Amino acid sequence: MPLPRSFLYVPANREKFLDKALDLPADAFLLDLEDSVPAPEKANARAGVKAYAPKIGHQRVWVRVNGLETGLAEADLDAVIGLEGLAGIFLPKVETRDEVLRWDAAVAAVETARSIPVNATRLVLSLESALGVLNAHAMSVAAPRVASLSFGGAQDGDLNTDLGCTWSSDGPEMMTARGMALIAARAARFDSPLDGVFADVRNPDGFERDTALSRRLGYRGRKLIHPSQIEPCNRLYAPSQRELDYYARVLEAFDKALTQGHASTTVDGKMIDVAMANAARRVLHGAKALAPPRKS
Repeated sequence: MPLPRSFLYVPANREKFLDKALDLPADAFLLDLEDSVPAPEKANARAGVKAYAPKIGHQRVWVRVNGLETGLAEADLDAVIGLEGLAGIFLPKVETRDEVLRWDAAVAAVETARSIPVNATRLVLSLESALGVLNAHAMSVAAPRVASLSFGGAQDGDLNTDLGCTWSSDGPEMMTARGMALIAARAARFDSPLDGVFADVRNPDGFERDTALSRRLGYRGRKLIHPSQIEPCNRLYAPSQRELDYYARVLEAFDKALTQGHASTTVDGKMIDVAMANAARRVLHGAKALAPPRKS
């Protein structure tokens, strides 16, 4: 099943931001326990997730936990697994298959202790280093609960710094890593590869260009850092009405050809066979899952 398109980061210790999230049209909210929360506020952030996950509801809440090496992950998992409204967990800065397996075992232990079905809690892997990108496919298929990965391509972010390159949206600097992450996700049969944040919130035109490029590359959603990015994100990752009309005609023509004993036909001068029909079904099926989220 496809994941949401828009994941809006919300520092889980900021009650004002959590209150605002209740009325925002993001597909999902990424309540953060990690980098946006200072060390003295970690406990308050966990309390924020507990208080607001049920209020947001409708499985729209995802949580970014602290890394295994921080000593905070166990308390994070204890606080969030099994919460009403929780859809899954984003794992920060993962780099190896063994690390994913350690996370899988830690989550399973809490699920078992609480009589929650094992694998009920989904995981998304955040690729934030060169090693993480290189190992992306092995990590993606390490455990059944891994639902997707997210490319951490923000300007001056961890991956950008680790690669030692400059940054541009459509230039070559980050594109190799961005493409490798996408290929790994698709090879793992993920429906919804996720792109990372576009950090310049004062550049809405740049955000739209970068998100349109992201969709052309094959990504189907991304993480956001400002509410103003929600509408263009949801719009640009959704197929246009023109695309939907075309793919509906493709299926109609292909199904008609099958009834006549043919396995191919043409639509708008283009050859249509089973591969194109399957592509049409995928787009139309995915569009049905993009209904606007209900408010709490």
